Parts: sequence; structure tokens; C-alpha cells
Amino acid sequence: MYRTALRNVLAHKGRLLMTALAILLGTAFVSGTLVFSDTLGQAMKNSFAKSYTDVSVLVTDPSAGSRMGPRNKEDAKNTAKLTDATVKQIAALPGAAKARGVVSGFIGVSDKKGNLIGEFWSAMGGNYVPDASGKDSRYPLVEGKAPSGPKEVALDKATAEKGGYHVGDTIRIASNGPALDVKLTGIVTTDDPQITSGGTLTLLDTASAQKMLLTPGQYSSVSVLAKSGTSESALLDQVGNVLPKDHGNFRTETGQELNDEQAKAIASGTDGMKTMLLVFAIISLFVSIFIIANTFTMLVAQRTKELALLRAIGASRSQVTRSVLVEALALGVAASVAGLLAGIGIGAGMQSLIHATSAGMPTGPLVIAPTTIVVTLVVGVLVTVLSAVLPALRASRIAPVAAMSSGDQPATQKSLVIRNVIGSVVTIGGLGLVVMGAATKSSSGRVPVGVGLGLAIIGIFILLPLLSRPVIALVGPLLAKLAGTPGKLARRNAVRNPRRTAATAAALTIGLALVTGLTVLGSSVSDMVDKAVTSSMKADYDVTLATGDLTPELAAAIAKAPGVAVSSPVRRDYWEFNGAPHSVRGYDAAGFEKLVQPKMVSGSAAALKQGQILVDSDMAKKENLAVGSGVKVEFHPGSEGTLTVGGVYEGNAMVSEVLMANSEITKHVEDSYLSEVLVKGTDGPSATLKQSIKDATGNNPVVAVKTKQDMRDEFDKVLTFALNMMYGLLGMAVVIAVIGVINTLAMSVFERKREIGMLRAIGLDRRGIKRMVRLESVVISLFGAVIGVALGTFAAWAINRTLISSLPTLSTVIPYGELLLFLALAGLVGLFAALWPARQASKLNILESIKTD
Repeated sequence: MYRTALRNVLAHKGRLLMTALAILLGTAFVSGTLVFSDTLGQAMKNSFAKSYTDVSVLVTDPSAGSRMGPRNKEDAKNTAKLTDATVKQIAALPGAAKARGVVSGFIGVSDKKGNLIGEFWSAMGGNYVPDASGKDSRYPLVEGKAPSGPKEVALDKATAEKGGYHVGDTIRIASNGPALDVKLTGIVTTDDPQITSGGTLTLLDTASAQKMLLTPGQYSSVSVLAKSGTSESALLDQVGNVLPKDHGNFRTETGQELNDEQAKAIASGTDGMKTMLLVFAIISLFVSIFIIANTFTMLVAQRTKELALLRAIGASRSQVTRSVLVEALALGVAASVAGLLAGIGIGAGMQSLIHATSAGMPTGPLVIAPTTIVVTLVVGVLVTVLSAVLPALRASRIAPVAAMSSGDQPATQKSLVIRNVIGSVVTIGGLGLVVMGAATKSSSGRVPVGVGLGLAIIGIFILLPLLSRPVIALVGPLLAKLAGTPGKLARRNAVRNPRRTAATAAALTIGLALVTGLTVLGSSVSDMVDKAVTSSMKADYDVTLATGDLTPELAAAIAKAPGVAVSSPVRRDYWEFNGAPHSVRGYDAAGFEKLVQPKMVSGSAAALKQGQILVDSDMAKKENLAVGSGVKVEFHPGSEGTLTVGGVYEGNAMVSEVLMANSEITKHVEDSYLSEVLVKGTDGPSATLKQSIKDATGNNPVVAVKTKQDMRDEFDKVLTFALNMMYGLLGMAVVIAVIGVINTLAMSVFERKREIGMLRAIGLDRRGIKRMVRLESVVISLFGAVIGVALGTFAAWAINRTLISSLPTLSTVIPYGELLLFLALAGLVGLFAALWPARQASKLNILESIKTD
């Protein structure tokens, strides 16, 4: 039986080719993901291992550079700072070889066009610390001299090259305040992986760096190198003994601890990426299951007489089952090995692509872990064998005499009735859970919605054979009208074997359901943001800093810009109201109503001028507040008071829970966070006003001046990028689904040779045969697509309902144009998939086909 099974694989290798390709693609996705993530993770670990080579102990002040007041009682204890005295005390320790005071923060560099070089999150600023020779070993000079005054800086070599700058040039830099023009005195190199991976580095002398990034005399951290013979832990104890007792939140860590934390962070990042990619690989493999099961079901049906003959000459049912499973095993092993090799190539290609598009990304040799090999082969083989189990069991149930008398054994009515009953029960149960969870309109409904959607999807897959008849019947008249006899035949062929149609369409259903769900969710969130921006913002421009941390000086400069009629810095904070934390946003009361337009439910926005607060409707409901209510507030540890509610407004994703006047906020917290400045011009938005604002900030490269449309476009850009990435990852599943359609049609053509021959004999020409096969493919594809689009839309609606508690203005928006495009593309997919099978069908010899046994 085993020899027979292997001979069958070789005998039907053409019919199994597409199935093998589906398995290959799925396993290649798995192995490629594992190889790429392991390689990238190892390369990053090797690169970042250099970060702390000269650090035995690092003392860090997390609050350095923050202008916000203490957020809690622990923060309130932190009155100490890292100063020159701290550095000298640590350097004098018996176990310390040297200690270095480090100043660090954000400094962006403008190119010659006024744009920021690199990304803001990787723009670093720091202090150049010369030794007795006048050089800093941490940043070797390759050209020029060290910066020595407030108007001098040094840049890393890569940044200088990107900007086209040379020693002696005047360049523009910016932190959280107005931009400054400074002289480039030196160019340095560094092995800091944050810089070598594409970041920018701007160095100033220590005093200038402290003034720009911290406060005079303050350091962000102190790095200490141990003397030979002193362990890191011993030095850590020594450092802890000299730190001020009121240091509160100072962090002290050894170099080994820092390296371990860094390795853990890298592993977490790559594991997250690996998990996401593997989810899509699993989706692809899940789609492959339908193709594999469909293929073996059709092979069993086509070999009915052969299997019956084996039974007649003594083969047992278990032997027939094993023979089919051995075929699946052989196919799974061969395709999985090929998938593993293809995945290694994919991993290498992804690494090269990342390195080419991000030149600073670390690279290294491919990492092919034993786990990758084992997982890929085991997953591929298991998926293939398990998919063939049901077809194998069906093969074993073929009665020898009955099977030899018929070439086709359609599903019995009884089996379809049982299937439909089971599918209906599962579907109704799943839909009931979804509706119950969605009705809660809160996060508590996410579990029942998730479970319900899973059950509903399974139930609908079970019911696909039942659904195929009425859904496909809807297009019957249209097919007959447009394509005549080939159209009628295509419709009948599509519903003749509902099991096969369902299995073929299921692959597309999965892909379209996921794509549709993502699209509807994206459109809903985009619509929510659009409405929030449109309804709440009356200002002409929203001025922000890339770092999100404005200074009062910058806000004042914007207010004085020519053409500005009204402006207000926006302060943000978190306070406890009646013991519960809530977000607070502050505006200048005089111009508030000209810049912001919350939809008032009760009270008046003018209450801000009387020192009262406005609260959103959700908070008012939770805290039982109304106009005139007094609410107890803890502004920061040790500071409490009572504020009066002057108005309640409708919740909005773009507006905070509590609104109040900036003058009231500064009475309680002087250093609240400035996030943006809202501006209204005397003559509305204009290019002149925008440039005036930019000029007021010194043409700061990190300042963004955005209109409402710019804010919408910015969000849509991020959302579109995320959706396109998801579509790209789901593309593999769609490709596999197309392979399934091709495979089914090709095998169906072989199975229906006699029928096609008879059609040709009674007058249907080659063109009619091609049209019949193509239309059948289009009908099956559209059937799967329609079910997928409906399922995806329903899933998105249910998920949206569970988000309403946190996003009260979120509503389900159905992008009909995009969904119709998906259906049109599904039709094209069906047409493309039928090209080769249709061609093969039209080329069949009439006489040979009619006499086919």
C-alpha cells in the first residue's frame, strides 16, 4: 500500500503541483519570518553591545530636562540633581577609574532647505567633554576642533554629509525653543548604535548643552568606569553611598544590567514583529488547508474505481486511509522542505531590503536556528496531513461493488443535512454572542464578541455549501442573458457540487473578510478623527513641535507674529478629581471661544473666564457632576482644592476630559506640559500667515504649522500606511486562494472530460467551453468575496461597538466604493485563475474525452 501511495503521488504530480505550491508559500512565509527576525535580532544585539563598553555603573536622573512638576509623592521627593559636585564625588571613589557627567536631550539639525535631517526621535544632542589633551575619546574628531562656546557645535560625520555641511559653515539647530544659528567647528565619529543606525548627533560644550537641554550645572546622567580589579557590583555600592539621600528617583545600574535590559528590549521588539508576521503566516496556512482538503477530496472522487479495486482485492479500510495519508505526508515533506529553502531566501531578501532602505540598520550573517527548521517542517507536514484526514476517511468508506459501478459519488443528502444543522447551530450561537457583546458598548463585550466571531466564522464556513445555491442563483439570469448557454452551464457547474464550491470559495472568503474588516475599521476611525477635528477646532493653525514639548518663550513668539489675531498655548496635565485621575487641557480663557468649539450640553464655554472648569459628558456621568457642582481636586502631592463645574460638553476624541483656563492651571502647577499653540489669523489661513508663524520660531525645522486639513491628511497618511502594510501581508493569503481556484478548476476539467467532450460533440465550440470555465471561476470567486465582505463588515461593526466606551464618537462607516472595488478585483481574480484551466478544457480531443472511463 505504501508503494501504491507513492506511485499515486508520482502519477498525479501535475494535479498536486498547485497544492504543493500553496504549502510551499505558507511554510516559506513561516521560515522567512523566523529567519529574518532572528537575523535582525542578532545583528542588533551585536551592534548595541557597544553601547556600554566603557560604562561600569550609570547613574541616571529620569526627571532631568522635564519642565513638569512632580506627578506623585515619589516625584515630590526628588529634589536632588546630578551636578559637578556629584561627578567629583563619584570620580574620587576608590573603585572609580573615571566619571563623566553626561548631558543628553533632543537637538534637531536643519538642512539647507530648512527641513529636519533624519527623524526627530533619533535626533540626539549632548556635551563634548575634552580631556587634558583637549579631545573627547568618546567622540573622536576627524576634522576641525571641539565646540567651546554657546554658538559652536560639532556634528557626527554622517549628519554633516547628509546636510552638505563643512567645518566653518553656519547651521541651524533647535531643541524645544526657538531655532539657533551656530557655527560648525568640528566633525566627529562615534560607534553609538543610535547614531550609526541613522540618528543625528549634535555636540556642544558642557555649559551650553546644560543651558539648552537642562539647567545650568545639571547632568542627565553620570557614567563611571571601574578600576581594574573592582567589580561592577562593588562600584555600584560605592556610588550608592555618595549619592544624596534625597535623590528620590535616581537610577543606578551596572553595565551588565544595562546590557541585559537592552538585549531584553531588542528581543521584545523583534518578538513583537515576529508574532505579527507569524499571525499572517498562520492565516496563509489556514487558507492552504481548504486547498489541500479540496485537492484530496477531488483526487479520491476521481480515483473511486481504483480505490474500490484495491478494496476488492483485499485492502482494508485502514490501509486505504493510510495510503491517502502517506500521499499527503510525502507531499507535505517535499513542499515543506522547498518552503524552508524558499523562506531562507525570503529572509535574506527582507534583510537586504531593510538594509537598502535604512542604510544605518545593523546587518549580519543569516541566522538559521534549529527551531526554524523544526517548526517549518513540522507545521507544513502537520497542516498537510491533517487537511487530508477527512478525504482519507471518505476514501476508506467506498464500498467496492458500488464504487466500481460509478465514477462519481456525490455527497449524500443526509450528510449535507447534518452539516447544515451543525452549521446553523454554531452560526446562530456565534452571532448571538456577538450581538450580546456589542450591546454592552464597552470593553467588557470584547471577549463575547471575539468568541462569537470565531464561532460565527466557523459556522458560516460549515454552511457555505448551503449558501452557495441561493447566492449563485441570484446571478443565474444575468449569466444566461450575457453569456447564453455557457453562462447557464457555468452556473449549474458552480452549484453541482456545493462542497467543492464552498471549499474553493472559502479561501477567498477568509482573505476578503480580513481585508474588509480592516478597511471598515480604518474608515470608521478616520471618520471619527475627521469629525472631531472639524467640529471642535475653530483655529486656523495648530502649531506643534516634533518633540511635543513647547516652551513658553516659543508660544510667546508665535503670539507676536504679524497676522496673528488670537493664539493660545495648550497646557496638558493629569489631576485627580474626586480621587480618580482625569486629563486636563488648558487654554487662554480670553481667546478660547475663537479657537475651540466644544459642543456644549449644558452651561457655557464662557465659564472659563470665571475660573470654572468644563467637563465632558462621560466624566460628568461617571463623577455625577453638573453645572454648579464642586469637585475636589488634587493638583499634585500636598496641593488640593475645589473647582466648580461651569459647563458640560459632548465627549470628543480631540478634546480632553477637563478644560480650564491656563491662568488657573498655573496657580496650582507652574510647569505643566505645553503640547501645542492654536492660532487664528486676522484674515484667516493664508500662506503669508503660515510663513509669519514659521519666521517667529526662527524657521525652526522641528516646528509644524498645520491646518485642519493637514491634521486630517497626517492621520490618514499613518492609517493608510498601516492598512497598506496589512494588505501586503494578507496578499500571500490571497495568492494562495487564487492557486486554490486554479487547482480546483484544473482538476474539475480533468474530472469532467466526458461531459466537455459531449458538449463539444453537440455543438459548443472551443470559445464556448473557455467562456463556461471562466464564468464558473468568476461565479465561485464572487460567491466567496460576497460572503467575505459581508462577514468582514459585520465583524468591524461588532468591534467598533466594543470601542465606544473609550471612543464615544466612533461609528461604523462603510466605504461602499472600496468594498465594490474588492468585489470587482475578486471577479478579476476568478477570471485570471481560469485562464489556464479554460485553455486546457478547450483543447480536449472530442472523441478521446467521450470514451474516457
